[in-house]
Amino acid sequence: MGQKAIIVGVMIPTLKSTFFDEIKELKSLCLACDIEILDEIWQNLDEINTKTYVNKGKLEEIKVAINNLDIEALVFNDELSPSQISHLNKYFELPIYDRTYVILEIFKRRAKTKEAILQVDIATLRYILPRLSSLREGFSRQRGGSSSQGAYGKGKGETQLEIDRRNIADRISFLKKDLTKLTEQREMQRKARKKSLIKSVCLVGYTNSGKSSTLNSLLSFSVNTKKEVEEKDMLFATLETSTRKIVLKSNKSFFVTDTVGFVNKLPHTLIEAFKATLEEIKEADLLLHVVDAANPHFEEQIQTTENVLKEIGIENIPTIYVFNKIDLVKDYFYIPPKYEKAIRISAKETKYIDDLLKMIEKELYQEDVNVTFNIPYTRGDLVNLLNTKAEVLNIKYEDDIEITANVDKVILNQLKIYIKQIK
Repeated sequence: MGQKAIIVGVMIPTLKSTFFDEIKELKSLCLACDIEILDEIWQNLDEINTKTYVNKGKLEEIKVAINNLDIEALVFNDELSPSQISHLNKYFELPIYDRTYVILEIFKRRAKTKEAILQVDIATLRYILPRLSSLREGFSRQRGGSSSQGAYGKGKGETQLEIDRRNIADRISFLKKDLTKLTEQREMQRKARKKSLIKSVCLVGYTNSGKSSTLNSLLSFSVNTKKEVEEKDMLFATLETSTRKIVLKSNKSFFVTDTVGFVNKLPHTLIEAFKATLEEIKEADLLLHVVDAANPHFEEQIQTTENVLKEIGIENIPTIYVFNKIDLVKDYFYIPPKYEKAIRISAKETKYIDDLLKMIEKELYQEDVNVTFNIPYTRGDLVNLLNTKAEVLNIKYEDDIEITANVDKVILNQLKIYIKQIK
């Protein structure tokens, strides 16, 4: 096992209902960083101590626990300010980690593509920059070795900890230029998809709610050749956005994009760094908000996700709430009435996925109209357009090619001079 640590938290009045869930979640985050939590110490306060996070008496209690349990690190439930890190470093002779840095470390380990690596490096450097002098002492105490041997062992970005503020700022600027190039490529891909007139669906939700599993289940019902996305039962398994095309039996199709999961107190530096990736959500015609129905606090997780979406400017996009993992719910899962457009599924068992597809189809194509066109034989391109972009119901070959199809407003406008009848 990695470093042995204590979690330290402060319960302020506004967080009483969610505090212990936060601590439980932080333990899972630490586990993902190979940090073994041996104890939890928390304090009831009206507000967090701006100097030392907890009050002096609690600091002494933590010192006793450190000696008794042979503790090697402290993990704080909130993001610490540079001043707090500095004071805590002077008080404790061991590394000081906070929730933000633990999440950053997980993202660093999960990042695989160049884009994700750049995003995580930028977020980490932005976090380090104002804290550089405070962190140096703490980092000097950590054990060497690979990142699998400790929360902040040698790995991507470690050399940045040894350079000064000016060089870190220069490094951020350099990485942002590289990221901009990749962002432009993604924007071109997005424009190409929009030009194709195919609808776009985005999966959003709390980390480990089953977004990737849901995408793979949807793909299993698609009539086209498909490539599944990686899915794992772990926090932040997906950092890269993956887009797949779903083709329905009705000949209608849409793109589905899997996005990074959210978590309580997601670091602002990460939200900023991943904004370009999350732009994909803004372009969506429909959101599938995937929810872990087996989690007793799923409503808080829904709220956390919606808060992050609002922070990046995503509002008023039609949403279907997909309550996943019903196979893990002992009794029947009742969907709260406030989630009007909602469905229960089991992505693992592909249960009710066909019903979900029907809901998606209805939502995406509810404004489609039934139209009969008379297309000249010389306009085979328009016949192909209807065959690939619309639901063709009937074709007759007479003086012209008479095609009856369900079409959206865009195609209707394109072919308006060939309209024979609208039902």
